[in-house]
Amino acid sequence: MADDRWLSSPEAEGAPPPPVRLVCFPPAGADPRSFLAWQPLLGEAAQVTAVCLPGRAHRAEEPPPASLADVADTVAALMTAGDDDRPYLLFGHSMGAITAFEVARRLDAAGARGLRHLVVSGCTAPRHNPSAYITWSDGRHGRPFAEAAAEFLGLPEEFVSAEGEVQDMLLADLRDDVRLFAAYRYRPAPPLTIPLTVICGGDDPHADRPAVEDWRHESESGARVHWPEGDHFYLDRDPGKVLDVLRPLTVAEHIEMI
Repeated sequence: MADDRWLSSPEAEGAPPPPVRLVCFPPAGADPRSFLAWQPLLGEAAQVTAVCLPGRAHRAEEPPPASLADVADTVAALMTAGDDDRPYLLFGHSMGAITAFEVARRLDAAGARGLRHLVVSGCTAPRHNPSAYITWSDGRHGRPFAEAAAEFLGLPEEFVSAEGEVQDMLLADLRDDVRLFAAYRYRPAPPLTIPLTVICGGDDPHADRPAVEDWRHESESGARVHWPEGDHFYLDRDPGKVLDVLRPLTVAEHIEMI
């Protein structure tokens, strides 16, 4: 993988890299590099790679992408470039789940040999996106958008009452991502030929259970659905609930590769 602007991994310390890669797509408004904190927890099971969109984190000076389709095209191309032939899994949470899905579609259609599994989290099936809540939030500005963001993110009341300029600065990435997500349009296509795993907090107010279960239509083999305790941000409070699902998959992929 040749472009470290898009794909960031922890600094190597001389040891050979893990045999499997875990490529992570962030939710709206999040710093993608937060996924790199998973590396010590995964150890040698997999190498974590965080996908960073233009305009975010270390790419803050770049203009935001035009669409999720553009992001998916670019990341899919990067995943097949270079000489790294290790197998990999894609993981995405919330908006990142849809982005990971669209990347998986492109790689699967192209017959990419490295792609072994798609794991999505905190998101209803693509055909149900963008949700009415995301579409409504995209139309808000100023304080109404801050109130919508505070409700979605569970922020304290002090955040909503902050000065407008402070709110704008803190919410800039989230606003760009919400706009990107609100413009997403699902297009029917053949189901993926790779396995699909779905994880969703059992108390997630933004995830209707039947709409989450609809992910099974997106893979030929259906989908395994996990409902750990927690809300939409269950993985921030306890990443073990995700890593306990991911870790066996990385071992399985290593065994299959051998």
